[in-house]
Amino acid sequence: MKRTHLPHSNDFGRLAGSALLLVSLLAGPGLAAPSTAAEPPSPTVATPTSATTSTPTPTPAATAAATPKVKVTPTATATAPATTLTTPAPAPTTTAPTPDPSPRTGTPDNAAMAAAIGAGGAEMGQRSARVTGTAAAGPGTASKSLTTEALATEGTWKPTFGIQGLDVSGHQPSIDWQQQWDMGARFAYVKATEGNYYSSETFASQYQGSRSIGMVRGAYHFAIPNWSSGADQARYFVKNGGGWSADGYTLPPVLDFEFNPYAGRTINGFFFGNSCYDMSPAQLTSWVRDFGNTMRALTGRLPVIYTNTSWWKQCTADAPGFGDYPLWVASYPLAPTNNVGPIPSSWSNFSIWQYSSTGPFAGDSNVWNGDYAGLKRYATGYGVTGGIASAWATAGSGGGKLGYPTSNEICGLTGGGCYQRFQGGTIHWSPATGASATWGAIGATWGTLGYENGKLGYPVTNEICGLTGGGCYQRFQGGTIHYSPGTGARATGGAIRATWGTLGYENGKLGYPVTNEICGLTGGGCYQRFQGGTIHWSPATGASATWGAIRATWAGLGSEKSKLGYPTGKETCGLTGGGCYQRFQGGTIHWSPASGAFATWGGIRATWASLGSEKGKLGYPTGKETCGLTGGGCYQTFRGGTMHWSPATGARATWGGIRVTWGALGYEKGKLGYPVSNEICGLTGGGCYQTFRGGTIHWSPATGARATWGGIRAAWGALGYEKGKLGYPVTNEICGLTGGGCYQGFQGGTIHWSPTTGAHATWGAIRAAWGALGYEKGKLGYPVTNEICGLANGGCAQNFHGGTISRTDAAGTKVSYK
Repeated sequence: MKRTHLPHSNDFGRLAGSALLLVSLLAGPGLAAPSTAAEPPSPTVATPTSATTSTPTPTPAATAAATPKVKVTPTATATAPATTLTTPAPAPTTTAPTPDPSPRTGTPDNAAMAAAIGAGGAEMGQRSARVTGTAAAGPGTASKSLTTEALATEGTWKPTFGIQGLDVSGHQPSIDWQQQWDMGARFAYVKATEGNYYSSETFASQYQGSRSIGMVRGAYHFAIPNWSSGADQARYFVKNGGGWSADGYTLPPVLDFEFNPYAGRTINGFFFGNSCYDMSPAQLTSWVRDFGNTMRALTGRLPVIYTNTSWWKQCTADAPGFGDYPLWVASYPLAPTNNVGPIPSSWSNFSIWQYSSTGPFAGDSNVWNGDYAGLKRYATGYGVTGGIASAWATAGSGGGKLGYPTSNEICGLTGGGCYQRFQGGTIHWSPATGASATWGAIGATWGTLGYENGKLGYPVTNEICGLTGGGCYQRFQGGTIHYSPGTGARATGGAIRATWGTLGYENGKLGYPVTNEICGLTGGGCYQRFQGGTIHWSPATGASATWGAIRATWAGLGSEKSKLGYPTGKETCGLTGGGCYQRFQGGTIHWSPASGAFATWGGIRATWASLGSEKGKLGYPTGKETCGLTGGGCYQTFRGGTMHWSPATGARATWGGIRVTWGALGYEKGKLGYPVSNEICGLTGGGCYQTFRGGTIHWSPATGARATWGGIRAAWGALGYEKGKLGYPVTNEICGLTGGGCYQGFQGGTIHWSPTTGAHATWGAIRAAWGALGYEKGKLGYPVTNEICGLANGGCAQNFHGGTISRTDAAGTKVSYK
């Protein structure tokens, strides 16, 4: 970066130095070495009474301690322009003294040093291409050339972001400010002072020239930390142009803290040490804080720290804790880029980047990391105090996400709260919550919900990141806002948030919220959508989540407006076949991989449950309840059968052979109508039966399922059903016989029915004889009784419409006609 080389020492110089040293020693304690110098008290700064006041002047005692008695005034010393001062922040109660940076030889001599360094002094950007390119090869050789620099600089590129600016010193004594403006420069920093011995000859003209053309401008001080204390040099800087006012065009003061420009040199008997001023990291960082605290006390603002990352890391051991100082970083890339490269770890971002020492602008070329409005706010400055100041420091102060304040603290909020705006967000404070910052998407969402006046109230934490999928969250009095790149920022609160929490928040099945809570549903309910489902809440049911196929089925039925109403519990899995279910106010939805998700409710659900639900014969539902059947009925299919319901019969299940037979007969539209019982088993031969409004279906392994009804069923029943002589039916009723008759075959015989004779059974030998005569078409016609036994000789007889058939074991059958 930049290094000012001094003339060769010679005999005359040595003599002059010795004389000056002798005079200073004779002068007594007015000039003390850094290790023993007593710091003068901070000057008292009065509150301004008009728009502008002069920079405060130290008290005589302070001046005496800070200024040597042997004094040489540089030619053309600049007078700092008048500046408006804000009421300073209270001075720190303790200021750490700068330890002695020994070893040293000689005693600092301000006048001799000012004379020795010549016009311009040390330049900002030690070891940059421009500075090293115009200096001699090394220490102790030729002096720095102070000729006016050409404006047609060799550097031509600029970063493509931000606002362009420049910094200048006495080494650029003649600047065409209009040209710099036309090239795009909108701000300038001007060297004011160095150490406590030099004030720039060109400061006044450069400071005013940049302002006259319309630029926002400020002053910088080149630190020589082993020469005098930070407080001493801060007072010298403010006295000679380093003040600040909130006028919108005065940039905050700068501390140029970098490579020792006089490393390895002994000047007038004072050895300046190595690149780090022969000071330890602790000594250097203590010196900076001493300077910064004094600047804040005098001007109301902490200074900007200008530095080089490699030097800062080498000499301060990459000291932490300086994030509340704005950062101006020097870094000179080899090719055009927008990448500033690494910065010291105290900062997460930079305010100004010095990207070139060889153009395109005069002096050094810089870029403000923001827009012009931000640069103006940076110049204006606002005070940050109390709890808000602590929260700002926690967030990294000006170097953090919030940046710099853009308003003063504003109070009078709900609950006695206050807030303050910053470039990157806002800090809110209340007596109940303390101070927390909001920014970005989470801050915007909180705003749409009414800030502290909304349901969420005040924030109680800062934003916390590192969640699944790059997410972040922030807690508030009344809930939480979660953000992820895929979903944006959404708030959760109350019962819905509690339910989401029991499911694992963003790590659970639901993932991140994708809407805020939406209310105004049936029954005073609310809902909130998430990546993986929805949570519904109502006063009657509380909050429950739905997702996947169950949620889709519920939505297809009309969600909370449907027959099911609101969910009353969470989805429960682990059922037969890998199934799950969820209860609702009006029923249940069951899902399995094989069947999908279907709802059951009312009578059908009750009957299904009584049959064992998914564990029973019916298994899982495979369709939704369908209504509009005969007599206002409904049905629902299941894996193992069907459930039918009607107002007159309730809900009954049918399955297997009985259901097939009932279906073949027209289901509820057929002669049997709706079932009035479920299937009942345990009959003779392993049989089962089911009653319907119009009859019965019996099933056995040997006969299958057959229906009986009407007169035939009654006659069969009178004979003992399947336990009687006839056994199980082997056909359904068959009609179309003579005289409008019907018949039905059974294992042990037949029942015939006609309108004129009713229903009667025939079996055995009598049935065989009747059949041989042509059944109902023969002379005998239809039977008019059942077989009657207990006659003489063990005989039996049966009467027919046209006669009688009798039988005995001895004589066989005999037919007699009327």
